[in-house]
Amino acid sequence: MDVRFSPEQQALRDSAAQAVDRLGPHTVRDLEDTERAAKLDAAVEASGWRELRAAGEGRAPLASAVEAAIIAEEMGRGLADAPFVGATLAAELRRLVGAPPATARETVGFVADLSAPAVADRGTLPAGAVAIDARHSASALVLVPVEGGHAVAEVSLDASIPAEVDLTRPAATIAAGAGMERLGPVEQPLTADDLRRWTALGLGLTSADLVGVMRGVLSVACEYAGARRQYGVAIGSFQAVQHMLADACVAMEGSRSVALHAAWAVDALAAEEALAATAMAKAYCSRAARMVCETGIQVHGGIGNTWDCMAHVYLRRALLAIDVLGGAGANLQRVLDHNGIGGADGLR
Repeated sequence: MDVRFSPEQQALRDSAAQAVDRLGPHTVRDLEDTERAAKLDAAVEASGWRELRAAGEGRAPLASAVEAAIIAEEMGRGLADAPFVGATLAAELRRLVGAPPATARETVGFVADLSAPAVADRGTLPAGAVAIDARHSASALVLVPVEGGHAVAEVSLDASIPAEVDLTRPAATIAAGAGMERLGPVEQPLTADDLRRWTALGLGLTSADLVGVMRGVLSVACEYAGARRQYGVAIGSFQAVQHMLADACVAMEGSRSVALHAAWAVDALAAEEALAATAMAKAYCSRAARMVCETGIQVHGGIGNTWDCMAHVYLRRALLAIDVLGGAGANLQRVLDHNGIGGADGLR
C-alpha cells in the first residue's frame, strides 16, 4: 500500500477543504443560516462527490473508497452540514444491485441503534428504523431478504426531520408502514460478499469522518489554548494542557493511519479481509474520537460546556458517526470473529 496521495487525490482534498472552509459553519449560530447551508449543499452537488461510488464502466465505481474517504474526512473536519455519507452508501447499494442512478436525493436506512442496515422482514421494517444523513432526501434504501441474499428497496421519507444528536447531519425516523419499491434486476440480489463490501465502505467512511472531526476539534482547542490567558500567560503554556493536547494529537494521527488503510482495503482486499480491516479502524477511531472531543471540551474549561462553544458540535457529530454500523465493541467483535478468537475456545 502506497500511503501517499496521488496528485489527483491531493487536488480533490484541496478542493474539498476550500469548499468546507468557505461555506461550512464556523459558529453554532451559523448552523441556523439556511442560505449558507444551501450554498454548501449546492457546491457539494455540483462537485459530484456524492456520485463517487456510482457505477462506471463495467459496474466498477467511478472512484475508489480512498477518494470518498478524503471527502468524508474534510467534511468532518469542517462540520459540513451537507449530506455525503448517506448518499454515498446509497449510491454503492444501487451499484451493487445494478439499479439505475437515483432521480432524487436519497440516503440509507438503519435499525434504531444504527448498528446495522434496516431489513424489511416480510415487508415490515424494524421498529424505529432510522435514515441517517437525511436532510434533503426524499427516500431511503433498505434491504429485503430474498433467495440468494438481499434485495434493495426504496422507502419514502417524511419531510420533517428532527436534528436530534448530530446538529450537522440530522436523521429521520422511517414510518413503519412506508411503501417499498424494489430496485435492480430480480436475478441480481446482494450476496453475502456484497453486503460485507458495503459494510466495509460504511465503516471506512465513518472512520474517515471521525478523523476529520478529531482534526477539527483539535484545531479549535489549540487555537483557544493559544488565545486564552490565565495568570498573565496563555493556557497553552501550561504543561498539563500541553500533555492533554499532545495525547489527543497522537490519538488523531494513529486514527488517520488506520483509517487510510481501511479506505484502501475496501477495494483492494477480499470482502472478508476488507471488513476486518475497516472494523479494526472503526474500533480504533471510535475510542480515539470520543477522547479527543472530550479533551477539546476540557481545554475550553467552563466555556466548553456552553451552547456557543463549537466543541460540543464536534462531539455530537462524533457520537453519531461512532454509532453507525457499531462502535468499538461491535467492531472489535467483528475482528475477533474474523480471526476465530473467542467463544468456545476460551481465549476471551
